[in-house]
Amino acid sequence: MSEAPRTRAGQLPTRAEQAEGWRAPGQDAGWLNPVTERFLLRLLVRKELRVRYRGSALGMLWSYVKPAVQFITFYIALGVFLQLQRDTPAYAVYLFSGIVVVNLFGEVFGNATRSITGNQALVSKIYLPSQLFPWSSMIVALVHFLPQLLVLIVGALLFGWLPSPTAALAFVLGMAILLIFTMGLGMITAALNAAFRDVENFVDLIVMVATWLSPVLYRVSMVEESIGGTFWFWLYQLNPLTIVVELFHVAFWRYSPEVVERVAVDPSLLSPHEPLGLWWAGLLIAVVTFVIGTVVFERSKRRFAQEL
Repeated sequence: MSEAPRTRAGQLPTRAEQAEGWRAPGQDAGWLNPVTERFLLRLLVRKELRVRYRGSALGMLWSYVKPAVQFITFYIALGVFLQLQRDTPAYAVYLFSGIVVVNLFGEVFGNATRSITGNQALVSKIYLPSQLFPWSSMIVALVHFLPQLLVLIVGALLFGWLPSPTAALAFVLGMAILLIFTMGLGMITAALNAAFRDVENFVDLIVMVATWLSPVLYRVSMVEESIGGTFWFWLYQLNPLTIVVELFHVAFWRYSPEVVERVAVDPSLLSPHEPLGLWWAGLLIAVVTFVIGTVVFERSKRRFAQEL
Protein backbone atom coordinates (compact mmCIF):
# COMPACT_ATOMS: atom_id res chain seq x y z
CA MET A 1 0.00 0.00 0.00
CA SER A 2 1.26 3.44 -0.84
CA GLU A 3 1.69 5.90 2.01
CA ALA A 4 -0.50 9.00 2.26
CA PRO A 5 1.21 12.16 1.00
CA ARG A 6 2.89 14.25 3.65
CA THR A 7 3.34 17.99 3.90
CA ARG A 8 6.94 18.99 3.26
CA ALA A 9 8.74 20.08 6.45
CA GLY A 10 8.88 23.82 6.92
CA GLN A 11 6.57 24.55 3.99
CA LEU A 12 2.89 25.36 3.71
CA PRO A 13 0.66 22.79 1.99
CA THR A 14 0.27 23.09 -1.77
CA ARG A 15 -3.12 23.84 -3.28
CA ALA A 16 -3.56 20.17 -4.09
CA GLU A 17 -2.81 19.20 -0.49
CA GLN A 18 -5.19 21.89 0.82
CA ALA A 19 -7.90 20.48 -1.45
CA GLU A 20 -7.34 17.05 0.18
CA GLY A 21 -7.81 18.56 3.64
CA TRP A 22 -4.15 19.12 4.63
CA ARG A 23 -3.38 22.11 6.86
CA ALA A 24 -0.11 23.48 8.14
CA PRO A 25 0.57 22.89 11.86
CA GLY A 26 -1.24 25.45 14.01
CA GLN A 27 -3.87 26.20 11.38
CA ASP A 28 -7.51 25.30 11.96
CA ALA A 29 -11.03 26.07 10.78
CA GLY A 30 -11.53 28.97 13.21
CA TRP A 31 -15.07 29.35 14.52
CA LEU A 32 -16.09 26.22 12.57
CA ASN A 33 -13.82 23.99 14.68
CA PRO A 34 -16.71 22.60 16.79
CA VAL A 35 -18.21 21.29 13.53
CA THR A 36 -15.05 20.10 11.79
CA GLU A 37 -13.48 18.58 14.93
CA ARG A 38 -16.49 16.77 16.35
CA PHE A 39 -14.45 13.75 17.50
CA LEU A 40 -12.11 15.90 19.59
CA LEU A 41 -15.09 17.81 20.93
CA ARG A 42 -16.70 14.58 22.15
CA LEU A 43 -13.46 13.55 23.84
CA LEU A 44 -13.25 16.88 25.69
CA VAL A 45 -16.88 16.61 26.82
CA ARG A 46 -16.28 13.10 28.20
CA LYS A 47 -13.11 14.27 29.92
CA GLU A 48 -14.90 17.18 31.60
CA LEU A 49 -17.74 14.97 32.80
CA ARG A 50 -15.31 12.41 34.24
CA VAL A 51 -13.26 15.08 35.99
CA ARG A 52 -16.36 16.83 37.32
CA TYR A 53 -17.72 13.74 39.07
CA ARG A 54 -14.46 11.99 40.01
CA GLY A 55 -14.74 10.90 43.61
CA SER A 56 -18.36 12.10 43.85
CA ALA A 57 -20.89 9.88 45.60
CA LEU A 58 -23.95 11.51 44.02
CA GLY A 59 -22.54 12.14 40.54
CA MET A 60 -25.20 13.43 38.13
CA LEU A 61 -27.69 13.66 40.99
CA TRP A 62 -26.11 17.03 41.79
CA SER A 63 -27.94 18.28 38.68
CA TYR A 64 -31.13 17.81 40.70
CA VAL A 65 -29.87 18.72 44.17
CA LYS A 66 -28.59 22.24 43.45
CA PRO A 67 -31.69 23.58 41.63
CA ALA A 68 -33.93 21.84 44.17
CA VAL A 69 -32.21 23.64 47.06
CA GLN A 70 -32.39 26.95 45.17
CA PHE A 71 -36.06 26.50 44.44
CA ILE A 72 -37.01 25.54 48.00
CA THR A 73 -35.03 28.46 49.45
CA PHE A 74 -36.49 31.09 47.12
CA TYR A 75 -40.00 29.64 47.32
CA ILE A 76 -40.07 29.72 51.14
CA ALA A 77 -38.37 33.14 51.43
CA LEU A 78 -40.32 34.90 48.66
CA GLY A 79 -43.36 32.78 47.95
CA VAL A 80 -44.32 32.02 51.55
CA PHE A 81 -42.74 34.72 53.72
CA LEU A 82 -43.23 37.64 51.28
CA GLN A 83 -46.47 36.15 49.92
CA LEU A 84 -45.53 36.44 46.24
CA GLN A 85 -47.38 33.18 45.60
CA ARG A 86 -50.60 34.97 46.58
CA ASP A 87 -50.21 37.53 43.79
CA THR A 88 -48.66 35.22 41.17
CA PRO A 89 -50.70 32.16 40.12
CA ALA A 90 -48.73 28.91 39.73
CA TYR A 91 -45.81 30.70 41.37
CA ALA A 92 -43.82 27.46 41.74
CA VAL A 93 -43.72 27.01 37.95
CA TYR A 94 -43.03 30.71 37.40
CA LEU A 95 -40.11 30.58 39.83
CA PHE A 96 -38.54 27.35 38.62
CA SER A 97 -38.78 28.26 34.92
CA GLY A 98 -36.64 31.31 35.72
CA ILE A 99 -34.23 29.39 37.94
CA VAL A 100 -33.35 26.90 35.18
CA VAL A 101 -32.53 29.82 32.87
CA VAL A 102 -30.13 31.56 35.26
CA ASN A 103 -28.58 28.20 36.22
CA LEU A 104 -27.83 27.40 32.58
CA PHE A 105 -26.55 30.94 31.99
CA GLY A 106 -24.31 30.76 35.06
CA GLU A 107 -22.84 27.36 34.23
CA VAL A 108 -22.19 28.09 30.55
CA PHE A 109 -20.73 31.54 31.32
CA GLY A 110 -18.59 30.39 34.24
CA ASN A 111 -17.35 27.19 32.58
CA ALA A 112 -16.54 28.94 29.30
CA THR A 113 -14.62 31.66 31.17
CA ARG A 114 -12.46 29.02 32.90
CA SER A 115 -12.23 26.70 29.89
CA ILE A 116 -8.77 27.87 28.77
CA THR A 117 -7.15 28.25 32.19
CA GLY A 118 -8.80 25.03 33.38
CA ASN A 119 -7.19 23.12 30.50
CA GLN A 120 -3.78 24.74 30.91
CA ALA A 121 -1.89 21.46 30.51
CA LEU A 122 -3.52 20.75 27.14
CA VAL A 123 -3.33 24.32 25.84
CA SER A 124 0.34 24.83 26.70
CA LYS A 125 1.74 21.41 25.76
CA ILE A 126 -0.07 20.23 22.62
CA TYR A 127 -1.96 21.87 19.82
CA LEU A 128 -5.75 21.62 19.94
CA PRO A 129 -8.24 24.01 18.36
CA SER A 130 -8.91 26.42 21.22
CA GLN A 131 -12.58 26.95 20.35
CA LEU A 132 -13.28 23.38 21.42
CA PHE A 133 -12.71 24.20 25.09
CA PRO A 134 -15.53 26.75 25.62
CA TRP A 135 -17.85 24.73 23.37
CA SER A 136 -17.24 21.53 25.33
CA SER A 137 -18.04 23.48 28.51
CA MET A 138 -21.35 24.55 26.98
CA ILE A 139 -22.26 20.95 26.09
CA VAL A 140 -21.45 19.80 29.63
CA ALA A 141 -23.73 22.55 30.97
CA LEU A 142 -26.52 21.32 28.65
CA VAL A 143 -26.07 17.79 30.04
CA HIS A 144 -26.72 19.20 33.51
CA PHE A 145 -29.61 21.30 32.21
CA LEU A 146 -31.62 18.35 30.88
CA PRO A 147 -32.61 16.93 34.31
CA GLN A 148 -33.76 20.40 35.41
CA LEU A 149 -35.80 20.79 32.23
CA LEU A 150 -37.43 17.41 32.88
CA VAL A 151 -38.41 18.47 36.41
CA LEU A 152 -39.80 21.77 35.04
CA ILE A 153 -41.94 19.95 32.47
CA VAL A 154 -43.32 17.56 35.08
CA GLY A 155 -44.08 20.46 37.44
CA ALA A 156 -45.83 22.42 34.70
CA LEU A 157 -47.93 19.38 33.77
CA LEU A 158 -49.03 19.04 37.40
CA PHE A 159 -50.43 22.58 37.15
CA GLY A 160 -52.42 21.67 34.03
CA TRP A 161 -49.98 22.93 31.41
CA LEU A 162 -50.30 21.44 27.93
CA PRO A 163 -47.72 21.86 25.14
CA SER A 164 -48.70 24.20 22.31
CA PRO A 165 -47.04 25.69 19.20
CA THR A 166 -46.64 29.01 21.00
CA ALA A 167 -44.96 27.31 23.97
CA ALA A 168 -42.63 25.34 21.69
CA LEU A 169 -41.68 28.47 19.73
CA ALA A 170 -41.02 30.43 22.94
CA PHE A 171 -38.80 27.63 24.27
CA VAL A 172 -36.76 27.33 21.06
CA LEU A 173 -36.29 31.11 20.83
CA GLY A 174 -35.31 31.30 24.49
CA MET A 175 -32.73 28.53 24.20
CA ALA A 176 -31.26 30.01 21.01
CA ILE A 177 -30.92 33.50 22.48
CA LEU A 178 -29.49 32.21 25.76
CA LEU A 179 -26.85 29.93 24.24
CA ILE A 180 -25.74 32.32 21.50
CA PHE A 181 -25.52 35.27 23.90
CA THR A 182 -23.78 33.35 26.69
CA MET A 183 -21.24 31.70 24.36
CA GLY A 184 -20.39 35.14 22.97
CA LEU A 185 -19.78 36.47 26.47
CA GLY A 186 -17.94 33.29 27.45
CA MET A 187 -15.47 33.51 24.56
CA ILE A 188 -14.70 37.14 25.43
CA THR A 189 -14.09 36.37 29.10
CA ALA A 190 -12.18 33.14 28.31
CA ALA A 191 -9.72 35.14 26.21
CA LEU A 192 -9.40 37.84 28.89
CA ASN A 193 -9.12 35.33 31.73
CA ALA A 194 -6.08 33.72 30.14
CA ALA A 195 -4.23 37.00 30.70
CA PHE A 196 -6.04 38.38 33.79
CA ARG A 197 -7.32 35.84 36.33
CA ASP A 198 -9.46 38.53 37.98
CA VAL A 199 -11.95 38.12 35.14
CA GLU A 200 -13.38 34.87 36.51
CA ASN A 201 -14.14 36.56 39.84
CA PHE A 202 -15.91 39.34 37.97
CA VAL A 203 -17.94 36.73 36.09
CA ASP A 204 -19.00 35.15 39.38
CA LEU A 205 -20.38 38.54 40.44
CA ILE A 206 -22.34 38.87 37.18
CA VAL A 207 -23.87 35.42 37.65
CA MET A 208 -24.84 36.24 41.23
CA VAL A 209 -26.52 39.51 40.22
CA ALA A 210 -28.23 37.95 37.16
CA THR A 211 -30.85 36.24 39.33
CA TRP A 212 -32.02 39.58 40.67
CA LEU A 213 -31.76 41.65 37.48
CA SER A 214 -34.09 39.37 35.53
CA PRO A 215 -37.72 38.45 36.35
CA VAL A 216 -36.96 35.14 38.03
CA LEU A 217 -38.33 35.89 41.49
CA TYR A 218 -40.83 38.63 40.60
CA ARG A 219 -42.97 39.74 37.65
CA VAL A 220 -41.97 42.33 35.04
CA SER A 221 -45.19 44.18 35.81
CA MET A 222 -43.79 44.92 39.29
CA VAL A 223 -40.73 46.54 37.74
CA GLU A 224 -42.96 48.53 35.40
CA GLU A 225 -44.95 49.84 38.37
CA SER A 226 -41.72 51.04 40.02
CA ILE A 227 -39.64 52.45 37.13
CA GLY A 228 -41.89 52.17 34.08
CA GLY A 229 -41.41 54.81 31.38
CA THR A 230 -37.80 55.51 32.35
CA PHE A 231 -34.52 54.75 30.58
CA TRP A 232 -33.73 52.11 33.20
CA PHE A 233 -36.94 50.20 32.49
CA TRP A 234 -36.17 50.28 28.76
CA LEU A 235 -32.67 48.96 29.53
CA TYR A 236 -34.11 46.30 31.83
CA GLN A 237 -36.42 45.05 29.08
CA LEU A 238 -33.53 44.78 26.60
CA ASN A 239 -31.50 42.64 28.98
CA PRO A 240 -31.22 39.34 27.05
CA LEU A 241 -31.72 37.37 30.27
CA THR A 242 -34.97 39.23 30.92
CA ILE A 243 -36.13 38.32 27.42
CA VAL A 244 -35.14 34.65 27.81
CA VAL A 245 -36.79 34.29 31.23
CA GLU A 246 -40.00 35.80 29.86
CA LEU A 247 -39.89 33.40 26.91
CA PHE A 248 -39.58 30.48 29.34
CA HIS A 249 -42.54 31.86 31.27
CA VAL A 250 -44.55 31.84 28.04
CA ALA A 251 -43.38 28.30 27.32
CA PHE A 252 -44.15 26.72 30.71
CA TRP A 253 -46.23 29.10 32.87
CA ARG A 254 -48.33 31.50 30.80
CA TYR A 255 -50.91 29.04 29.46
CA SER A 256 -51.57 26.90 32.52
CA PRO A 257 -55.30 27.05 33.45
CA GLU A 258 -54.78 28.92 36.73
CA VAL A 259 -52.80 31.66 34.99
CA VAL A 260 -55.26 31.99 32.08
CA GLU A 261 -58.10 32.36 34.56
CA ARG A 262 -56.34 35.05 36.59
CA VAL A 263 -55.17 36.97 33.51
CA ALA A 264 -58.77 37.17 32.27
CA VAL A 265 -59.58 39.10 35.47
CA ASP A 266 -56.27 40.97 35.90
CA PRO A 267 -54.24 41.45 32.65
CA SER A 268 -51.62 43.44 34.59
CA LEU A 269 -50.08 40.12 35.70
CA LEU A 270 -48.36 39.88 32.33
CA SER A 271 -45.38 41.76 30.94
CA PRO A 272 -46.08 44.70 28.58
CA HIS A 273 -44.82 42.74 25.56
CA GLU A 274 -46.79 39.52 26.01
CA PRO A 275 -46.74 36.83 24.62
CA LEU A 276 -43.32 36.50 22.90
CA GLY A 277 -41.94 39.83 24.01
CA LEU A 278 -38.83 41.43 22.55
CA TRP A 279 -37.44 38.16 21.16
CA TRP A 280 -36.14 39.90 18.04
CA ALA A 281 -34.11 42.35 20.13
CA GLY A 282 -32.74 39.53 22.27
CA LEU A 283 -31.71 37.54 19.21
CA LEU A 284 -30.06 40.58 17.62
CA ILE A 285 -28.08 41.37 20.79
CA ALA A 286 -27.12 37.70 21.13
CA VAL A 287 -25.82 37.44 17.54
CA VAL A 288 -23.82 40.68 17.84
CA THR A 289 -22.32 39.49 21.14
CA PHE A 290 -21.44 36.12 19.60
CA VAL A 291 -19.71 37.75 16.61
CA ILE A 292 -17.69 40.04 18.90
CA GLY A 293 -16.78 37.11 21.14
CA THR A 294 -15.64 35.02 18.18
CA VAL A 295 -13.44 37.83 16.83
CA VAL A 296 -11.88 38.51 20.25
CA PHE A 297 -11.23 34.81 20.84
CA GLU A 298 -9.73 34.27 17.37
CA ARG A 299 -7.34 37.18 17.80
CA SER A 300 -6.27 36.06 21.27
CA LYS A 301 -5.91 32.30 20.92
CA ARG A 302 -2.32 32.29 19.59
CA ARG A 303 -1.16 33.93 22.84
CA PHE A 304 -2.85 31.46 25.19
CA ALA A 305 0.14 29.14 25.58
CA GLN A 306 2.47 32.05 26.44
CA GLU A 307 -0.02 33.70 28.81
CA LEU A 308 -0.64 30.46 30.69
